[in-house]
Amino acid sequence: MGILNTLLRAVTWWNGQTLNTQIYTWRKGKRVGEDAEGNTYYETKDGKRRWVIYNGEAEASRVSADWHGWLHHTYDAPPTKAPLKHKAWEKPHQENLTGTPLAYAPAGSLRHAEPAERRDYDAWLPE
Repeated sequence: MGILNTLLRAVTWWNGQTLNTQIYTWRKGKRVGEDAEGNTYYETKDGKRRWVIYNGEAEASRVSADWHGWLHHTYDAPPTKAPLKHKAWEKPHQENLTGTPLAYAPAGSLRHAEPAERRDYDAWLPE
């Protein structure tokens, strides 16, 4: 399994970090922190470049708003040093589930095993 993982890392980017990213991170990166998803955040020693190493599949919607702001230089300090104040009505971060079996499907959707019973119309029947 180790050889297969090494080969996947050499030729794909969606299964975690590639070999080149790992070498770049090792040489130039400084670990800044980690989020609740297990993603790890880095920046260069001069602070000009910032990046994330995903824990698992590389899916941008798994980055919370706090870390997204830091990655895009909206905030100078990472959430580990200067956490954002959250409002009581804010919900916890949730990744985008579109295109997965866990995506939202309203009542009556064709994705449900049994369609919902509809009582708002009568089907036309020919005589």
